Amino acid sequence: MAQGPELGDFVTGKELTDVYSLEAPGYKERKRKPDWMKRVIPGGDKYADIKAKLRELKLHTVCEEARCPNMGECWGGGEGHTATATIMLMGDTCTRGCRFCAVKTSRAPPPLDPMEPENVSKAIAAWGLDYVVLTSVDRDDLADGGSKHIAQTIQLLKEKTAGRILVEALVPDFQGNMDSIRQVATSGLDVFAHNVETVPRLQSVVRDRRANWEQSLSVLRAAKELGVQITKTSIMLGCGEGKEEVIESFKLLRDSGVDVVTLGQYMRPTKKHMAVSEFVTPAAFEAYQKAAEQMGFLYVASGPMVRSSYRAGEFYLKNVLQGRRQQQQQGGSSSSEAGASAVQEAAAA
Repeated sequence: MAQGPELGDFVTGKELTDVYSLEAPGYKERKRKPDWMKRVIPGGDKYADIKAKLRELKLHTVCEEARCPNMGECWGGGEGHTATATIMLMGDTCTRGCRFCAVKTSRAPPPLDPMEPENVSKAIAAWGLDYVVLTSVDRDDLADGGSKHIAQTIQLLKEKTAGRILVEALVPDFQGNMDSIRQVATSGLDVFAHNVETVPRLQSVVRDRRANWEQSLSVLRAAKELGVQITKTSIMLGCGEGKEEVIESFKLLRDSGVDVVTLGQYMRPTKKHMAVSEFVTPAAFEAYQKAAEQMGFLYVASGPMVRSSYRAGEFYLKNVLQGRRQQQQQGGSSSSEAGASAVQEAAAA
């Protein structure tokens, strides 16, 4: 593994004093985003096909609802890349109101569409995707938080693709309900994801009051205890966190058995949402990645434009699965060692 800055040096700022971040504009200021935050307008045949199929089947994606800048890249796939899509289940209206999120909110969203699991599995089978991320709005109005609906979708996807497709489920906290967590964790998924979103201190500032750090960690721990092979979470930077807090969050996540962490820049969806505190530089994201890798995460994706599901299929397929194939061939290394070896090979390619 390539040696980055020592944790102590990074936290005290010796390595990145001058290049850690750029200050975000004030509320009434008009200021261009840094060059590294610019993105190509989505397009291409595969992108158009996926968008048309979504409209035909009346399906929602978090890519669109959350105004993700990476739709063209993820949906388009392309040479050497895996096409991925992130389907949002249970409608487009959430019962929670996190200050960073552009998804619509309501205390009483419309009832679930009983045909959605069938429609989603039909669409995915038709697209021929390699990897799909299923996410959902929070549905605190439902007794099980929608866990049965999510689990049914996963099971149908596996059946209709003969197990070929890899399924990642990015799920709510289900208010910590163990039965709901178990329903999803034992559904046959490949990756169980739940986002902590930010460091412990900023939970009440960034997330809905019904969400908190300990509850999220308990969800991730429970999934691991229920036999899930890969657990994953995501942290946004630029919300007012300190460097020490990010590093401490990594430690707490590893102590809870989390395998994969992604870090990306928070971008304000509208002026009604929480302001960006700073634009963290690509160099700082790289240093965070090296720091997290030194702690033993199976895989770390870190960059200004990285989102929780950003190029999820490529990251997972090329690094985790290749690592496990190496493990089988070598017959002795741990999954962490194999995953780290695959990361090095991918970086050198």
